[in-house]
Amino acid sequence: MSTLDDYLATFDNESGYLNWAAFGPLSPSVREEVFADADLLGSGRPSSLALVGERIGEAKRLIAEILGADAEEVTLQASATHGLMHALYGLTGVVVASTAEFPSVSLTLERAAQVSHGALSARWIAPADGRVTTDAVAEALDDDVTAVAVSHVDFRTGYRVDIAALRELIGPDRLLIVDAVQSFGIVEADYAAADVVVGHGYKWLRAGRGTGFASFSASARERIAPVLSGITGTAAAGLPSDALPGPAASAQAFTVSGPDTLAAARLAIGARDVRDVGVAAIEARLAEQVDAVLEIADRHRIAVTSPREHEWRAGIVSLAPEEPARLAAALANAGLVVTARGAAVRIAPHAGTDAATLQLLDETLAAFGNETFISA
Repeated sequence: MSTLDDYLATFDNESGYLNWAAFGPLSPSVREEVFADADLLGSGRPSSLALVGERIGEAKRLIAEILGADAEEVTLQASATHGLMHALYGLTGVVVASTAEFPSVSLTLERAAQVSHGALSARWIAPADGRVTTDAVAEALDDDVTAVAVSHVDFRTGYRVDIAALRELIGPDRLLIVDAVQSFGIVEADYAAADVVVGHGYKWLRAGRGTGFASFSASARERIAPVLSGITGTAAAGLPSDALPGPAASAQAFTVSGPDTLAAARLAIGARDVRDVGVAAIEARLAEQVDAVLEIADRHRIAVTSPREHEWRAGIVSLAPEEPARLAAALANAGLVVTARGAAVRIAPHAGTDAATLQLLDETLAAFGNETFISA
């Protein structure tokens, strides 16, 4: 088998799972290796603890490789939100963000502004359909703006922001902060265009909770104060005692305490699996899956609010049926796992989604359409 075939074969979850944008069931490799690491930690031997501790450096190197960054720029975080807190709480000036952002961005920015005593403020934009375009951001720019915070992929519709175009628009004197939770590992992108990139391995990397990370470029480290810097973020060679050392000059300053080594192991394994097959191959396969979902929705006359062009989408298809609650119930009764929120039903396949799942989706939408027609 090819490397891609090997990767696809690791999707051993039950048919019917179309909720990867919410949670990625742990992969076999993550489960197997983390059990082995847990046994090592159970021994209590210093050599065993040190061996598992090496997962921290491994995870940082693999994340950096996928980001196209230096490993010294990457920090491990408990979540993507923790990484955003390090970035936003240490900023001053005006930060542009959309009102339609996931709360990890919007709520963190609002809280940071509230405690800044006027040093930081949010400038909210409300772009059409929640899609953050360069035109929408350009209207909000002035000399007071010091940063733009944005999700690379919109969690509602799957719209993919052009971060390279945003970088060109805002110029080198403003920071670009990118939440890559819905794109990392499934979308090839020039992440070097961003000054801060945060992500999490519990969705598309199939690595479970606690596997967050954040990268901080040299520009970010110069302009963001490490106000949340903890015991692991100091310039001290070892553990500080009576002295109170300042924050490290490296990205390590944006850490609070030592990471969970088992979480680091899960992140390392999930990232390694993606690195080995290649993001481009995963993206191409996922594009085929999204095409299939779009074709099924169109054939059954279910409205779609997600972009259709490959360059503007990722792994999310948002359906807008006339009766969303009824459709959500029909999908759940058929054994399909999706996210229903308000007027939308979000379908999120992965590269390894099997044909049986797509067939079940097709059959369920066909039955739903017939029931709707009969009741009408």
